[in-house]
Amino acid sequence: MKFIDSLVMAIRSLFANKLRSSLTMLGIIIGVGAVITLMSVGEGAQAMILSTYEELGTNVLHVVPSSPEVAGLAGLAPAFSTPSLTLDDAKALERIRSAQAVAPVNENFVEVTTGSEKKVAIIHGATPEYQEAYNYAIASGQFISNRNVASRDMVIVLGNEVAEDLFGWDDPIGQRVKIKGQRFTIIGTLEGKGGAIMGVSLDAVVVTPITTFQTKLFTQRTTRGEDAVQSISIKVASAEAIDGVREEVETILRKRHRIAPDEKNDFAIISQEQMVGIVTQITGIFTIFLGSIAGISLLVGGIGIMNIMLVSVTERTREIGIRKAVGAKRRDILLQFLFEAAMLSLVGGGIGITGGWLLSQLISRINIGGIMLQAVVSPDIVVLAVSVSIIIGLVSGIYPAMRAARLNPIDALRYG
Repeated sequence: MKFIDSLVMAIRSLFANKLRSSLTMLGIIIGVGAVITLMSVGEGAQAMILSTYEELGTNVLHVVPSSPEVAGLAGLAPAFSTPSLTLDDAKALERIRSAQAVAPVNENFVEVTTGSEKKVAIIHGATPEYQEAYNYAIASGQFISNRNVASRDMVIVLGNEVAEDLFGWDDPIGQRVKIKGQRFTIIGTLEGKGGAIMGVSLDAVVVTPITTFQTKLFTQRTTRGEDAVQSISIKVASAEAIDGVREEVETILRKRHRIAPDEKNDFAIISQEQMVGIVTQITGIFTIFLGSIAGISLLVGGIGIMNIMLVSVTERTREIGIRKAVGAKRRDILLQFLFEAAMLSLVGGGIGITGGWLLSQLISRINIGGIMLQAVVSPDIVVLAVSVSIIIGLVSGIYPAMRAARLNPIDALRYG
């Protein structure tokens, strides 16, 4: 019964000072709302990237250059490695029985212009196998052909977003665009794919023959003087065959690059699962970082609760003395002030959860450059935010509560 009495008295005390209680809760409200919003943005970014990789297919291997001195960066930043792959390497890998499509790819960012319209896009120099390896479908026209690659034709295929931004509802087939001062004829457009990787929309892409890319746009050569390929994507017949294909790729490339048995590879083979794992790890750290920043406001809110509770103890010293004089024990006083602190953090946490959820829903409606932001409010984020807010409230209330409980009733009655 005393437990209920302490709870009722705590609620009455808070209602007696509505404005002060509200301002005290504000820190917790902002803190919990910020934690939920920022962590949900991090979770949403992770979910969006993972779904994009799933759309690309899980049975894909990527071969990228890898210098021994920067081997740790091979999977994440092949640009730091010395170019070592060529079109002949890609052709050699086509002999692997379980390889459905072998697509050499070069890429870079470019500005695509037509008339007064401009669009920044990522250009892929590729072969016809690119379409199958990357799961793109043709919306109109046709994709690049082996003849285009052999002739180094100045032709291009536009991604859905690029086509819409440059031409709107007009048919772009047969029209021309300019890239790095050179004119390209549009021969096809890709269907919308949706999704993004590292903030780059999969629809903000243009594709040109890889030979055209190498000779007319961005020239890059290997140490042997051959035109370099930045990566080779291999679509495997089944997930079960990935390990076998990986071994075959390594054997073929080591032989072609004349790598001695005791030397390290000048290339790295990365599976889609490995890329997903890397992205998950990065986004996980990003989410924790965002949550930690938001947690600072929770800490500030806890300090605010402690400050107000200390002020409350001082103001109510005479009340505490009267309660002790009529028989209240130390634990009763302790419980009353602990309940007040807990109620401040609990109510503030509840309001913060609602505000954070509403803000997350608002963020999910934002469209930036054709990319819909996502904010996923998962139960574990809510539980974490509420638990931390209650713990902070209780910890913040312990010292003021103990100080109130230790007051001498005679000295307390004399106060004021």
